[in-house]
Amino acid sequence: MKRDNLEARLWGRIRRMRRNVFLRADFTDLGGYDQVGRALNGLVRKGKLLRVGQGIYARAKTSKLSGKLVPVEGLGTLREALERVGIEPVPTQLERDYEAGRTTQVPTGRVVGVRTRVRRKIGYGSVQLGFERAEQAPR
Repeated sequence: MKRDNLEARLWGRIRRMRRNVFLRADFTDLGGYDQVGRALNGLVRKGKLLRVGQGIYARAKTSKLSGKLVPVEGLGTLREALERVGIEPVPTQLERDYEAGRTTQVPTGRVVGVRTRVRRKIGYGSVQLGFERAEQAPR
């Protein structure tokens, strides 16, 4: 199978999917591990996708401010990436304080609350998610 053909098939499937974050494992039925990786990297080089982690890719667009590639949904895409790898984000202490009116400092969204240890690096360019060990918010 030619790489261009696989790349076109990958892009066709990505366009039909509603989600914005894709794992390499989503495309194992189209080719081998290395073939799919090369095709995904080709889409990254063309500016259609953005690599946000090891084996994690997101739809990309060009930022009107900086002219660089960014995820289509911004930092929300990085939270979606966490969910795709099985990590449930929970509110951080600052987010809980802001919602309760105890502070006026608006959370940036670059720090995500998690209940478990996270060893993955998720981000793009100079934007990397930070993780805070958080308790689940009281309901």
